[in-house]
Amino acid sequence: MQPDYPRIDIKIAESIIADPARSPGERLEALSAIARAMGLRLQTGPARRPPARSGESNNHIHTCYSFSPYTPAGAALAARRAGLDVAGSVDHDSYAAAGEMRAACAMLDLGVVTGFELRVSLKAAAHEFPEATARLLTERKLNNPDSAGIIYMTIQGVPASARAEVEAFLEPVRSARYARTERMVERANALLSSFGLPSINFKNDIVDRSKFAEGGTITERHLLAAVSRSMLSAMQPGPALVDWLEAKLGLALSASQRRLLSDPENPFIMYDLLGSLKAGFLDRIFIQPDEECVDVRDAIALARRIGAIAAYAYLGDVAESPTGDKKAEKFEDEVLDELMPALKELGFPAITYMPPRNTKAQLSRLQKLCAQYDFMEISGVDINQPRQSFRCPELLEPEFRHLDDATWAMVAHEALSSIDRRFAFFANDNPFARLPIKERISLYSKAGREIDFADPYSLERITNSLLKEKFL
Repeated sequence: MQPDYPRIDIKIAESIIADPARSPGERLEALSAIARAMGLRLQTGPARRPPARSGESNNHIHTCYSFSPYTPAGAALAARRAGLDVAGSVDHDSYAAAGEMRAACAMLDLGVVTGFELRVSLKAAAHEFPEATARLLTERKLNNPDSAGIIYMTIQGVPASARAEVEAFLEPVRSARYARTERMVERANALLSSFGLPSINFKNDIVDRSKFAEGGTITERHLLAAVSRSMLSAMQPGPALVDWLEAKLGLALSASQRRLLSDPENPFIMYDLLGSLKAGFLDRIFIQPDEECVDVRDAIALARRIGAIAAYAYLGDVAESPTGDKKAEKFEDEVLDELMPALKELGFPAITYMPPRNTKAQLSRLQKLCAQYDFMEISGVDINQPRQSFRCPELLEPEFRHLDDATWAMVAHEALSSIDRRFAFFANDNPFARLPIKERISLYSKAGREIDFADPYSLERITNSLLKEKFL
């Protein structure tokens, strides 16, 4: 008997899926109609044909629960239409998207990896290192354009069973970020007022446009979106706007930014202006996020405790940002040889990076260091604005093919550790803990590709199969 899918007009279904004001249940109900129209999920069990695989995935998608035009269901649908095999959500300081993301990916025959991204402090942990390394960790920017001694990291492959523990860990972070953003609004309003522009109402223009009340986070992008709307209320896209931004605001715009901001028909003008402001204006109103940045060791300990994977997010020196929201600047590359062993000593088991963002030379060097220090490599493309492609064709190139296996290994890790945390990839009591990391990835990636989330017995069969591998 086939599932009883709701009969919803496809255009209406798409509008519901894209609407962050709708409930997750409403979005998933609409998505089921899309899935049926796409011919998905019409069979379950052994008779179902496995989906064709492209070899592309994206483990770094932001949703409306931090800042993004995509709901979790909308992100999963965009990933499916882009031809991806796996989609992963990593909202800033929020895990609220995970349940909807898992359900949406299962409906669309996608593998799924869920998690979150956060800024953490190195300042206390640095005291455990020799003086030269301590200065490296605290006195220079590593992967954070806004702060020294504070880094970005991800915690990914979070078991579904850990939701309550994760949300309790993140709640004070979200609250501190809320309060800091409110203080930054005061600084932004002082600048806007000096230019005769409308001020921002924190509640109406930022909080009410966010998903904070539903477990989401308010970020600097929410604030810059409000600043962008204030500017656009007084100036239409065109040469006059570009001239004002360069002459009055002092922004150094690239040729592509000038072209986009000059286009009166630009449907994404707010996002394009936001990106320009993030690169050249944010530092004028920015307040350092010290209060909301937990100790890096506490974040890594949480990941280990719940059976998730903690990863340092490699940025690398930036020549020109693909999304226009980072100015040219140097980051870890000059100190990477010293940084990688320090990250290993801190307890990071993985490094995550974005192949489209860096040069082949940067990534070749990073990959060699990952192999030297036995780091798992995780890939993804930071999605938070509508111009970005969900695709990552670099994964099809020979030097990045291993990242596809790592992604499928994470799919298996998350699904299996949700049932039994012994199967968490880096668990001390994992039956395969003694296998070299490459062999463990190979084993887990095979399991990940075999999971059928529509079949309630699929995970049980795969678990039994893995245990047989253990005792062969």
